[in-house]
Amino acid sequence: MAQWTSAVGAAQLARLLTSQQTRPPGPGNRRPPAYRALADGIRLLVLEGRVPVAARLPAERELAVSLAVSRTTVAAAYEALRGEGFLESRRGAGSWTAVPAGNPLPARGLEPLPPEALGSMIDLGTAALPAPEPWLTRAVQGALGELPPYAHTHGDYPAGLPALRETLAERYTARGIPTMPEQIMVTTGAMGAIDAICHLFAGRGERIAVESPSYANILQLMREEGARLVPVAMAEGLAGWDLDRWRQVLRDAAPRLAYVVADFHNPTGALADEDQRRQLVEAARSAGTVLVVDETMTELHFDPDLDMPRRVCAFDPAGSTVITVGSASKAFWAGMRIGWVRAAPDVIRSLVAARAYADLGTPVLEQLAVNWLLSTGGWEEAVELRRSQARDNSAALVAALRREVPDWEFDVPVGGLTLWVRAGGLSGSRLAEVGERVGVRVPSGPRFGVDGAFEGYVRLPFTVSGAVADEAAVRLAAAARLVREGGASGAEPPRTLIA
Repeated sequence: MAQWTSAVGAAQLARLLTSQQTRPPGPGNRRPPAYRALADGIRLLVLEGRVPVAARLPAERELAVSLAVSRTTVAAAYEALRGEGFLESRRGAGSWTAVPAGNPLPARGLEPLPPEALGSMIDLGTAALPAPEPWLTRAVQGALGELPPYAHTHGDYPAGLPALRETLAERYTARGIPTMPEQIMVTTGAMGAIDAICHLFAGRGERIAVESPSYANILQLMREEGARLVPVAMAEGLAGWDLDRWRQVLRDAAPRLAYVVADFHNPTGALADEDQRRQLVEAARSAGTVLVVDETMTELHFDPDLDMPRRVCAFDPAGSTVITVGSASKAFWAGMRIGWVRAAPDVIRSLVAARAYADLGTPVLEQLAVNWLLSTGGWEEAVELRRSQARDNSAALVAALRREVPDWEFDVPVGGLTLWVRAGGLSGSRLAEVGERVGVRVPSGPRFGVDGAFEGYVRLPFTVSGAVADEAAVRLAAAARLVREGGASGAEPPRTLIA
């Protein structure tokens, strides 16, 4: 019986390998042999999770043709990978990827670092801040006071608690977007919302247009659903959305769905202006594409005087084109797994009906806690604290990076939780690998792209400040030096952090 569970074609693997930027030889350095470079490239793809573990690799002859190298080079690379534990083979079954004994499986998304590792590792992988106390405690206490009547029911509310649906509808209405409770479904976080939308609208093989780059975990969710992702390149820096490209892709590819983060885009931090929003909605409507708008970052602007553009759904008064996703996870706390969908009533009814085969509903206590926050003014005070934290963290991280890695390039956004950094011509995948060895965990650019794009980037979140931000930049600089030198041998173990 074969040991592999999926397969990677020769052309696909060649594209992924070609996307990796190689380090030019410096003084005293020589290029590695071709087989060694190939083995290192495949190993990095496995460590990144971009080639799954237990994936069958193409035959030596097929990969040699796709890469325009000799079969001997591929054979030697495969043999090196077998010796290192990254490849297993059996006659008649082929060769498939593996990880050496004792190594953790590579993460396909951006999972939080286990708490036991936080003493020595600076985690820049997850864009999430600690809870804004005392508001979490107050919200839970308020929820407990409202819980008794619900405890006498079955506890399953597939559309969400009526009280929270009404509160969310009122908040949209107060922002000039008339909304009924029937247009709201409460979900288990924004990921749960988008998963439900993909299930309803985009079956296996359907096209979904996505920003390039885009949020890594959503891209992976869509891949796991079997969607065919159609990337639409973002403009440089914070310019955001190239509407000519969007119109062309929506017209030519006719995707069933399009997914965008218009407010402090993850990862670039760009903010779409009103004209971009209007044109995007018009382009989607003309193409018959459902536009899914992720608003999880919308309240995290740094400047209290910033005149925020209207929500994207304000440009779709008929409600036939835009589905809006919101969440408490970024604006309040990631541990509060409450999200919501705003859409036309018939879409909400379909989502609710389909939910019977998923999770039946969202936990009642957490819904009551969010409703307490939104109804008492606690939400506004908690979000203001969150904005202050993100603003201060942004300033600290930017200053540390400019001091320690002055050749890295980035544009500082006016909100959100992420900084999109061009890493001075270095490979983001190699920085991520070496960073773990020197005590800093950072996601590489390709996680946020399709088919290996953005190899020269990393994403850094605004989640550390003060001495920890300074130390993070020092460790990133150490990782960059090791990548330039060609490896991490001799890297010092990370120091334990003093909180």
